[in-house]
Amino acid sequence: MQRRHSAALERGGIPNRCYGSAINAPCAPVQNYARYASPKRKPAARPLAAIRLSRYHGSLRTSARRRPLTKIKFGTDGWRAAIAEDYTFHNVRRCARGVAEYLTQQGSADRGVVVAHDRRFASEYFARACVEVLAAHDIRSFTPPDAVPTQVGSFFTRELGAGAGIVITASHNPWTDNGFKVKADTGGAAAPQMLSAIEATMDRHPEDEPPPRREYDDALQSGLVEAFDPYPKFRDQLARVVDIDKIRAADKRVLVEPLYGSGAGWFTRLLGDGRLTIRELHTERNPFFGGVNPEPIRPNIEEWLEEIPRWSADIGIAFDGDADRVGMATEQGVFVNQLQVYGLLYWYLLDVRGLIGPAVYTVTTTSMVKRLAEIYGTQAYETGVGFKFVGPKMIETNAVIGGEESGGFGFGMHIPERDGLASGLFLLDLWLSKGKEASEVLAELQALAGPSYYNRIDIR
Repeated sequence: MQRRHSAALERGGIPNRCYGSAINAPCAPVQNYARYASPKRKPAARPLAAIRLSRYHGSLRTSARRRPLTKIKFGTDGWRAAIAEDYTFHNVRRCARGVAEYLTQQGSADRGVVVAHDRRFASEYFARACVEVLAAHDIRSFTPPDAVPTQVGSFFTRELGAGAGIVITASHNPWTDNGFKVKADTGGAAAPQMLSAIEATMDRHPEDEPPPRREYDDALQSGLVEAFDPYPKFRDQLARVVDIDKIRAADKRVLVEPLYGSGAGWFTRLLGDGRLTIRELHTERNPFFGGVNPEPIRPNIEEWLEEIPRWSADIGIAFDGDADRVGMATEQGVFVNQLQVYGLLYWYLLDVRGLIGPAVYTVTTTSMVKRLAEIYGTQAYETGVGFKFVGPKMIETNAVIGGEESGGFGFGMHIPERDGLASGLFLLDLWLSKGKEASEVLAELQALAGPSYYNRIDIR
């Protein structure tokens, strides 16, 4: 059944599980669009979106036949592209072959590869395509059975001693995109040198040369695929870096917005069996993300912001599509921007946890981090944009935190990788430790480090 769905997708059909209903006719996504569209979306906007979706589906049907030649270049965080244009099974397999050949050259192919995926359209099928290419190179794959946050894949790359990790995700990109992230054995993003080496192995092959594949069922029977449940060990890891029992015992209300993404359900499982009341919005899988980009910034989060005071929540926590980024709102439903969140997290580590150490920040990030480092007698280091720069710099400087303008933060005591779940837990612990309203905690930080002003305007 799985194989039939994958083959159907390459021919242009859409596997049922991608939508949660039987969809193979080109018109079906249009018919189902209203079910996935946000209730906040104006009805007049839906026909245009439906037209775009119809065209998108048409390009998907013909993509396998065209198989366009694409020069794949890894950016700030892996490779991302529009599904059915450049993001095809053929190009994903090319990326997987590049990883396989790189590991073989490095002598670490016998350590295997963690292959994880998010909730985007067909992500599980693209992940399976990677597994088949790795198996053709006699490389074992460690695979979670369901979609997971990106940092879970990163953590298990280190935890299982794998040579590398692959995560199929486009993070907070529009729903039309998907991506291919490479993780290093440190548990963080692959450094530029590693990505360049993988690109070099890919460039040795003609762009239209099909990578070798080993049928998934054959790989499974041969012991080259090992499925594992990531939740127990990752829960234990989070419990080592923050007092989850303390948060669970608080008589408070937290409204969580996972934006239909891979972070859905995680806070409920982690915190939902104590006095703390957790409510999550938009937990179902929705490849269209309700008609918004799955990024926890305005205007994508208006419903969540309005619901916080309406539900009398004490604080709001939000995640992006693969839950490696975090968003926060006060009890009044006032959005706390990502640069303020970085200041709160660094202050939490310095003041509440007593972890006096450096911070790593990108060129687009707040100077509040530098001021906090000066106040507490430590240093802050600037890097280029992307965790492929931040993660290695964190390891080099033994930093307690690394972060970027987009709301992704990694922690020295955890993994040198963005983790929205850990960030959200740290924000809750800061708020509870201060014993104040969330808005008052933010005001205290600004009184200490000075006010911060920031706005972001996307021009694309």
